[in-house]
Amino acid sequence: MLGRTHLQGIAERVLAEASADQTEVMIAANDSHLTRFATNTIHQNVSETDVSIRVRSVIGHKVGVASGNDPSDSALKELVERAETVARFQQENPEIASLPEPKPIEEVEAYVEATAGSTPIERAKGAKEILDRSEKRGAEAAGAFSTEAQEMMIANSRGVMAYHRGTVAEVMAVVMGKTGSGYAAEASIDVRRLNPAKVGEVAVDKAVRSADPTDIEPGEYTVILEEEAVADMVFFLGWLGMGALSVQEGRSFMTGKIGQKVTGDKITIWDDGLDPRGIPLPFDFEGVPKQKVVLIENGIAKGVVYDTFTANREGKSSTGHSLPAPNTMGPIPINLFMAPGQATKEEMLAATERGIWVTRFHYTNPVHPMKTILTGMTRDGTFLIENGKITRPLKNLRFTQSILEAFENADMLGSELKMVKSDWGSMATCAPAARIHGFTFTGTTEF
Repeated sequence: MLGRTHLQGIAERVLAEASADQTEVMIAANDSHLTRFATNTIHQNVSETDVSIRVRSVIGHKVGVASGNDPSDSALKELVERAETVARFQQENPEIASLPEPKPIEEVEAYVEATAGSTPIERAKGAKEILDRSEKRGAEAAGAFSTEAQEMMIANSRGVMAYHRGTVAEVMAVVMGKTGSGYAAEASIDVRRLNPAKVGEVAVDKAVRSADPTDIEPGEYTVILEEEAVADMVFFLGWLGMGALSVQEGRSFMTGKIGQKVTGDKITIWDDGLDPRGIPLPFDFEGVPKQKVVLIENGIAKGVVYDTFTANREGKSSTGHSLPAPNTMGPIPINLFMAPGQATKEEMLAATERGIWVTRFHYTNPVHPMKTILTGMTRDGTFLIENGKITRPLKNLRFTQSILEAFENADMLGSELKMVKSDWGSMATCAPAARIHGFTFTGTTEF
């Protein structure tokens, strides 16, 4: 880790070179390690250390951005010159206002030394827990065990100087049997909280139980979705319409719906960058402190997240949800939580006369953002439920389903939250399992 003093020194050198009306610098340093395995064999161990520097220059109502990863004096000077040159050639945008002023930032402990100092041997031992279980059952495991330490510094010419460091670890396995597959994963800021043996047991068990899957007709079914599948829907809900820009442009399901019912009563969703159950980040990519924002409460649309640009449009304050510039997406929530219920997955199963158990979704894509319709596939453990029991494995199914309608029909939620790390950087969603009625499957597969 480079440390606060080192990153602050880079930021100060950038600001000293700047001649724009206002200047912002974002510095992100990463020390990441990855142990990969396939066919029950560890085949790769890689490490990467990098620092990226992004400069945003504001000249009047014009903005330019340039980025690089060379912290030398000459490279920083060139980076500033490029950002200012880009700004001068932009068109005027009268809606561009000032960069944010400094505000008090609440510190949150997100750095765990055990994660930052995790060794290849430790990761290999974790991977072996999975591989041994897979080999014993005649299956083949593939996956990865990763650890990462991250630092970020945001500074600007108005006095912002925000620093944060954190860690994250993840272990993931896909286990293939002769005719079935299984999946399991865990993530945490503390590598010691991960249980690779359990990940291996769950993935192997699902691969074995998924053998010789059978057909079922597409249609509407009661489903029990494990946490990964629910987190997928919550993530897309945030991405599609819980940011202020999408509302302002009339492409969000929240447009004109604040204060109205949009889901069932059991659904409460919020964003909180300070909650240690996720991957904490106390400020956004403009150095604005993050606020907890309730997005949906007991089914009622409550609000959306803002960055400086979208907040200025409405005479409001940023909630601390800017993405790195340049950004055409606008602000989005990246520390999402969905309130748990009181049921266990076993209780959901026992209460289901006929339905489908879904481990996770794959290749999920939006079809209609305003209606929050997604399409995708089930994967790595899809089973038929009959009379409160799992009776047989099913071939994977394609779903085409509105998230809001699914959450309208959710009658049981899991009592525990699971943190599911996104493939997009250090975004995470903490979600429970859910039982949902009338979930629409529109197609089948051959496997």
